Formats: sequence, structure tokens, C-alpha cells
Amino acid sequence: MGTNKTKLTIGILILIILILLSFIVYSFVIKPQFTGYVLEKQIQTYNQGIEDTVFSIMQKAGDCSQVPLIFGNQTMNIIAIDCLKIQADAEI
Repeated sequence: MGTNKTKLTIGILILIILILLSFIVYSFVIKPQFTGYVLEKQIQTYNQGIEDTVFSIMQKAGDCSQVPLIFGNQTMNIIAIDCLKIQADAEI
């Protein structure tokens, strides 16, 4: 009877050790890698959004149309310099 109780105690201790080891592996190996991957994807998406926005502004400004940029209560109209040169040549 004492042998079964000892085996049960050893089995429970091994199970507790395995659970603790899996928690440590998750905390120090898996989670940081996953967090790094998520952060990398967020930065990549953020940069892609910036590129798309700037490209859209440049494309509209290149079509010789004014592009209003609004920040708070300030507005700035952007237009390509080449378009201003074309308008100046047309006025002469």
C-alpha cells in the first residue's frame, strides 16, 4: 500500500513539474516570439498605411488638383510644382 502512495506522490510531483516547465517555456520562449511577430506585423501595416497615404496625396497633387491637408483648424493645400510652372507659362 505504501508503494502505491509513493508512486502516486511521485506522479503528482512529476505532473506539477511538467506544468511549471511548460509555463516557463511559454513565458520565456513562445510568448516573446509571438509578441515580436505581432509587433512586426503592426509596424509593417502602419508603414504600409503611411506609404499608401503619401502615394495618394502625391498622385492627386500630380494631377494638378489641389489636395487639402487638414490638421485641427489649419488647412494646407498641396499642389505639384510642375503644375504651378504650367499655369505660370499659360498666363504669359
